[in-house]
Amino acid sequence: QVRLVESGGGLVQPGGSLRLSCGASGMILSIRTMAWYCQAPGKQRELVASITTGGATNYVDSVKGRFTISRDNAKNTVDLQMNSLKPEDTAVYYCNIGARSFTGWRDYWGQGAQVTVSS
Repeated sequence: QVRLVESGGGLVQPGGSLRLSCGASGMILSIRTMAWYCQAPGKQRELVASITTGGATNYVDSVKGRFTISRDNAKNTVDLQMNSLKPEDTAVYYCNIGARSFTGWRDYWGQGAQVTVSS
């Protein structure tokens, strides 16, 4: 069984910063891409940023230059540093990994972290 635990959400004023962290534990044999998604009220979950095992990153246009995704392959963690936050960044943020356990490859999701940007 693979488990993801997120931390770091909260309330921040516009222009502020937050750092989300996600740790994977359990019977993990290998991890491929790690990513962060967000889901705002009434909207579909969408990709925010992803990072490959080799460190190649991809960002949705709306966060480029403001958010930075990073991973620690030894610790099976992925972080999202969010700077210059805007009210439209308000959403629940979910970490996602593609991981191989003894039962094969599949996607795993964190429990979600609420990020609220408001004055």
